[in-house]
Amino acid sequence: MRVAFLGLGIMGQAMATNLVKAGHEVTVWNRTPKPVEGAAVAQTPAAAAQGAEVVWLCVSDTDAVEQVVFGHDGVQASLAEDMIIADSSTISPSATLRFAERIAAKGAAWVDAPMTGSKIGARDGTLVFIVGGDEANVERLKPLFAAMGKKIFRMGETAKGQATKLVMNLQIALIFEGFAEALTLAAKLGVDPQQLVSLIEATMVRSGVVEYKAPFILQRDFTPNFPLRLMHKDIRLALEAAKEARVKLPGLQTVEEIYEMATEDGHQDLDYAATLTLLEKWAGVQVKGKAA
Repeated sequence: MRVAFLGLGIMGQAMATNLVKAGHEVTVWNRTPKPVEGAAVAQTPAAAAQGAEVVWLCVSDTDAVEQVVFGHDGVQASLAEDMIIADSSTISPSATLRFAERIAAKGAAWVDAPMTGSKIGARDGTLVFIVGGDEANVERLKPLFAAMGKKIFRMGETAKGQATKLVMNLQIALIFEGFAEALTLAAKLGVDPQQLVSLIEATMVRSGVVEYKAPFILQRDFTPNFPLRLMHKDIRLALEAAKEARVKLPGLQTVEEIYEMATEDGHQDLDYAATLTLLEKWAGVQVKGKAA
């Protein structure tokens, strides 16, 4: 398929590379130009989208999606009948509906396709896509999903993918906060963190979040797999969606305050696991494995 891939950040560059490897004709664009081996490079989103069957977005936030699609030299200048815009950014569900309505007026379609799997999943082509959109359009995209991921879950019509991604990240943020608080208290009470992790993995307390993050934490490695600033953005999106739906999320509101303070401490570009360092600072301890 002819694909324009817009946004070559931590996830996007690997995703575009996997589309090229799968034999698709790919043109890429990034705000700061970056090459992808085997792909053409465009100077603007409009130029990248010219003649494409699918425009795939993977940018930072709602404002960035709006600018790339509807701004100066945006994709809308190249919209064509039956083109699909697939958005793997994580953005506002209500904004997604507005964007989809605007491009539908020109005969194009919108599929929201945020994903989970972190940068390792993007590199290995094992992402899980959380999709909202017309079933026929999702079917058309399956060869592209297959090149970049291992599974797709269609959650319903347009914006249901974004809504589901927010509630998934809500859970990740809360689960990790519980883990970080447990590690901090354990360290303060003299419990070996490595032993605690082994116990967690052998009991009902285990989770995918703990399994993935524990090795990095025990090595004091906060290199961004999922930057704190992006998780903070998603937490705020979830709180905004909850406000629109008149739903209270008291636990997430508390966690958002921790992210705010971690950002003030200068940790926004580290992995979101670096929120642990704020708890450590307050407690006067440091969590680490024997080899760290």
